[in-house]
Amino acid sequence: MMTPIRSKNAFASVLSLALATALMSPALAKGPVASTTLSQVTAVEGIREYRLPNGLQVLLIPDDSKPTTTVNVTYRVGSRHESYGETGMAHLLEHMLFKGSPRHPQVWGDFNKRGFSANGSTSYDRTNYYASFAANDENLRWYLEWQADAMVNSFIARKDLDSEMTVVRNEMEMGENSPSRVLLEKTVASMYQWHNYGKSTIGARADVEGVDISHLQAFYRKHYQPDNATLIVSGKFDQAKVLAWVQQYFAVIPKPKRVLPSLYTLDPVQDGERAVTLRRVGGVPLLYAGYHVVPGAHPDFAAVELLEVIMGDNPSGRLHKRLTDQQLAASVFSFSQALADPGFMIMGAQLAPGQDIEASRKALLDVVESVGREPITQEELDRARTKWLNDWDMGFADSQHVGVALSSAVAQGDWRLMFLSRDRVKAVKLADVQRVAQQYLVQSNRTVGEYLPTATPVRAPTPQRVDVVAMLKEFKGQDAGVQAETFVASPANINARTQRLTIEPGLKVALLPKTTRGQAVRATLTLRMGDEKSLANWGEVPSALGELLDKGSSTLSRQQVQDRMDALQAEVSFQADDGTLSVGISTKRENLPAAIELVGDLLRHPSLPADALEEIRRQALTGLEGQRKEPQAVLNEALSRHGNPYPRGDVRHARTFDEIESDWRAVKIEQVREFHTKFVGASQAQFAAVGDFDAKAVTLALQRALGGWNSQQAIARVPSPLIPVPPARLVLPTPDKQNAAMQVLQDLPLNDLHPDYPAFMLANHLLGSGGDSRFWNRIREKEGLSYSVYSAVQWNSIEPNSQWIAAAIFAPQNRDKVEAAFREEVAKVLAQGFTQAEFEAGKRGLLNFRQLSRAQDARLAAAWVSNLYLDRTFEVSAKVDAALEALTLDQVNQALRRYLKPDQFVFGLAGDFKDKAP
Repeated sequence: MMTPIRSKNAFASVLSLALATALMSPALAKGPVASTTLSQVTAVEGIREYRLPNGLQVLLIPDDSKPTTTVNVTYRVGSRHESYGETGMAHLLEHMLFKGSPRHPQVWGDFNKRGFSANGSTSYDRTNYYASFAANDENLRWYLEWQADAMVNSFIARKDLDSEMTVVRNEMEMGENSPSRVLLEKTVASMYQWHNYGKSTIGARADVEGVDISHLQAFYRKHYQPDNATLIVSGKFDQAKVLAWVQQYFAVIPKPKRVLPSLYTLDPVQDGERAVTLRRVGGVPLLYAGYHVVPGAHPDFAAVELLEVIMGDNPSGRLHKRLTDQQLAASVFSFSQALADPGFMIMGAQLAPGQDIEASRKALLDVVESVGREPITQEELDRARTKWLNDWDMGFADSQHVGVALSSAVAQGDWRLMFLSRDRVKAVKLADVQRVAQQYLVQSNRTVGEYLPTATPVRAPTPQRVDVVAMLKEFKGQDAGVQAETFVASPANINARTQRLTIEPGLKVALLPKTTRGQAVRATLTLRMGDEKSLANWGEVPSALGELLDKGSSTLSRQQVQDRMDALQAEVSFQADDGTLSVGISTKRENLPAAIELVGDLLRHPSLPADALEEIRRQALTGLEGQRKEPQAVLNEALSRHGNPYPRGDVRHARTFDEIESDWRAVKIEQVREFHTKFVGASQAQFAAVGDFDAKAVTLALQRALGGWNSQQAIARVPSPLIPVPPARLVLPTPDKQNAAMQVLQDLPLNDLHPDYPAFMLANHLLGSGGDSRFWNRIREKEGLSYSVYSAVQWNSIEPNSQWIAAAIFAPQNRDKVEAAFREEVAKVLAQGFTQAEFEAGKRGLLNFRQLSRAQDARLAAAWVSNLYLDRTFEVSAKVDAALEALTLDQVNQALRRYLKPDQFVFGLAGDFKDKAP
């Protein structure tokens, strides 16, 4: 897959295994060294760098706090390195590497049976391959061996190129359906005349379709070599063993004799505004204003990143105050790209239907280019710095994130730039931010949706590269953080380590304290509300309440709330629907009690300002307008309404786009306040926290924040009985969309306590949800018809009323092939069943996936909230694991035949099918 643009609006064979205990480095006595062949280079803040004689760079990031390991291999090759006629080659090669080698012919199948969460991504300056999995020596050793084998022995064969070509084309078509993505591609292309950053990573369709296999193989042999790669291992692992395996598998690869060319093309300084206009069906108006900036390694890039926050943050950003607050745009945003060569910064606005694009464009450019007459203030800088550093700290607390995020720094020139960038943000002065803004946010350096000539243009500074080696020669970094405990995420240990209690009037609490990297903690709170009768006819009022809860309290303004969250290093999200109000909290150990009390204040005493309601109404209507022509959204609307028996106003009623729009337009602030008074309280609520925290302090904070808070309205879950739905085949036109969608639904008389739950869950895993599933292998791998094809089950935990879903995206002209392949695979598996080999590999993979999910703190907190509501513990999860272990092939095949009924399918297709008959 391609890497999306980053946005913050929102980082020789080994002799024996005994060599792993070789002599310690005198300079870093605590770190192991596998042998004299693998040499230690440096260490910064807990990350150690090693090199092999063949040039391979190795980074180790140990973190025993989570029972998972992430391995990332970054090749310093991306779209920047492609020659004429080769656009998209780096991305295409990323796909081809997963087609295997003589030693590993079924890569995705091997990943699936080991329970790997794996993928690859391609960007401007690099390509990377990564996998996360439950920590164990077998998984880690196998994956390192595969990466070494893939580096030099991958097939890159003509037959695989032919089958994968349609998949890549479908990925292109998926992007072509997004006006924002296409407009961004065209804007950046207008910014760069000569440099390859102006070429999209996915490439020109003609180049991708016409690629010569010999050229692709030569590109692979040239760039996929140890001296052009960085291996990053993070999480829980034995360092000595890893170093020994690295030497065993990678040291035997010879250092290549070829010398990689030095790329020297830079665009000249832009000397006038540039313009691009995109016209397509559907969506809402968008504006981008792009500006060239320095490379990511340049000292001034710290100011660029802070300007990004100062301009685009919500609600403190200048764009929000000038455009969103003044109803000139529905939402605003900004982002920048830290690249090896001079990159870019984009500011933009999304307009609601009916808003004046000329007035919005003028306001956008006035705000961005007004820093000369309206200088950046110290308050703006301090607020932006706090937000940026909080984001950095949260990312660095997650070793899995760090392992992958280092790819960006490696691509810019050196992995230590990740830390140097942080230090520069801490040190940057107001004068530097003001200077950078005035140098780069100028009219002649702008690319936007029109051309305006200027008599006296102002030039941006001449583009320049950075000598990263010289700059980092004396860099030492900060002290490494304290290592966290080893935590075993088994159901039995989760139960044993969790403290459970109840706070009056009805708040059930589960607390699982454990040390974590960076003292991070995740928490989830859910308040239950109302019943079937009392929740009727409120429309979008509950959703509006959820959006308004962080907009201020009786004692804090909207800005003060955001500043308080930043001071507490807390990310807090609110979401409300008809029957629940959920809060997500992410922060650090010492700040969780205060964050809970802040959440309690916002829940109990929200200000619910009328002007903020108008803002979220515009944003909701804008988002809705953007969905009306999208194939998947159109399909979802039609399928959800098919056979739905509930009347308008019932919370189970499936609404049309028009009904949703009508409900949003009808919301009044008095209704939101009334709903809050009637429904919100802690009479039936659940809270769970997982991570580094003081359980006693958290309990006291919960008592102060939510204790004694009764709900006025009676609470009862809205029933969801199984209601037969007639089978159907719906074909829906969505003109001018180059990507189409298929979705298939069938209701099941099952819940997650049913005796057949484990068997059908595994059957679905083998059919469509695993990485080696029937749908994936047939429709994606064999025939190359879809970028994304899968099946899943939405499990009900109470009534025997779950839903099986299958879906795929594809080029409209391939509709008949996709549908035929899908139906053939369903018929085949129902007639013949799965094989013993499929069954064994799939069972191991599913059990590994379940183990991996329990190792994620946020998921664990959410799971505890669900268990508290259902009056369960993780003993249920343990029983399901045991049932999966005990399953036989015949039980799985019989479960699939018992419940999957093609004659009951509700089949939906949406796309621009032109002359195709329904």
